Amino acid sequence: MKKINFLLAILVSLSLSTLAFAGDWSKIRIGTEGAYPPWNNMNAAGELEGAEIDLALDLCERMNAECEFVAQDWDGIIPALQNGKYDAIMAGMSITEERMEKIDFSIGYMTEPASLSALSNSALGTLNAPGKLNLDDMDSEAKGLLATLQSALAGASVGVQTATIHENFLNEYMPDVTIKVYDTQQNMELDLAAGRIDAALCDKAAMETFADTPAGSGVTLIGPDLFGGSFGAGVGAGIRKSDSDLTAMFNKAIADATADGTVSRISMEWFGKDLSM
Repeated sequence: MKKINFLLAILVSLSLSTLAFAGDWSKIRIGTEGAYPPWNNMNAAGELEGAEIDLALDLCERMNAECEFVAQDWDGIIPALQNGKYDAIMAGMSITEERMEKIDFSIGYMTEPASLSALSNSALGTLNAPGKLNLDDMDSEAKGLLATLQSALAGASVGVQTATIHENFLNEYMPDVTIKVYDTQQNMELDLAAGRIDAALCDKAAMETFADTPAGSGVTLIGPDLFGGSFGAGVGAGIRKSDSDLTAMFNKAIADATADGTVSRISMEWFGKDLSM
């Protein structure tokens, strides 16, 4: 009996130490793509930079934690979180119902509509369909804008990054386009600038950033701002479902950073506009 009790005590001790380790957030590993400026990017010196890098550092300080960044290709970013490669994702990832089946999210920290883009000297470059298309409120104006886009893009090749809300939108609403999927935003931008695709779909701010560079000088944004529905409910930190304590920590830190203007300031520095939620 004493031997059994002794073994039981060891098992309980090991279990408690594991739980303590799971809740020890003195160091938080942040997974990010490093290829989606100005959200996150790897600069010429091989260093991560961007709005989410600055925000993550601020949030970690508020959570009394050390930040460690881990670069991860986009198409494996959720599986790597689930497998413990890092503790949270901050990579311009929109909060969607589809993703929430696999992981949890913090509250949103920034939001930006999606936009189509094309070469300014192309037929699509002169598309006149301004406004806002909210997929959650398909009134007559929204339906008209959607019909205009479907007609203008019929037969066109449209680039998107793989496993994104933008790919989901094309699959759901644009049956007559040829979808070309890219591993990174940057590779899609290069093909758009070279005329190898007719249009691209991504976050508006990301393409605005590229259009302001010499390589993207021939690119123009077209059509309405796209949001709601398959585009999700803003950008948040992705966290494992088992780490509810970490989610609560992120929620408080993001709420505080939003309230004191830090999110707004970082957004203005990197995007030139306030994307805070």
